[in-house]
Amino acid sequence: MKKILLITSLLISTLAASAQKNTPTSYIEKFKDDAIRIMHETGIPASIVLGVAMHESASGNSTLAQHLNNQFGVKGGGGAVFYKGHKKVRTAYKKYDSVMDSFQDFARIMTERKQFSHLADALTHYDYLGWAKGIQRSGYAGSRKWASQVLGIIRKYDLHDLDEKPQDSVKQVRPQLAETN
Repeated sequence: MKKILLITSLLISTLAASAQKNTPTSYIEKFKDDAIRIMHETGIPASIVLGVAMHESASGNSTLAQHLNNQFGVKGGGGAVFYKGHKKVRTAYKKYDSVMDSFQDFARIMTERKQFSHLADALTHYDYLGWAKGIQRSGYAGSRKWASQVLGIIRKYDLHDLDEKPQDSVKQVRPQLAETN
């Protein structure tokens, strides 16, 4: 009887823990408007903001994302302290009040740090491919596969659709037909 209760309670706690995790699609739905807002403010493609955030934070499921709202693995800010269970954890990573604050700081890094600011001058918010490769070349991540991983996320979830590509043809209003009497 005790074994059955133990197994049942473990199963319920496992299901409850897995139910709290973000899925990639729920993460996109939750934060796509914030990414679009950042794109309009800074010129960084929304697909890049979301794709990088999803990659770096495991769609918001990483420890940094859960405890510090840090979606990009940004270090600094004097370090942060959080509790993981009963254990106090000190970290060199930045703590944010919200996910939007994390998005805005990523945009600030991309547009104000000399290391990345040339990208905003050279690329449009339609060129997610150029942004991903440029961010990698500028030293954002150590992995040689980083850009291709981010691009894989962007393509898999059609995040490039958020970048509001210019229309190929402008729709024209059909001219009024002259009335004939």
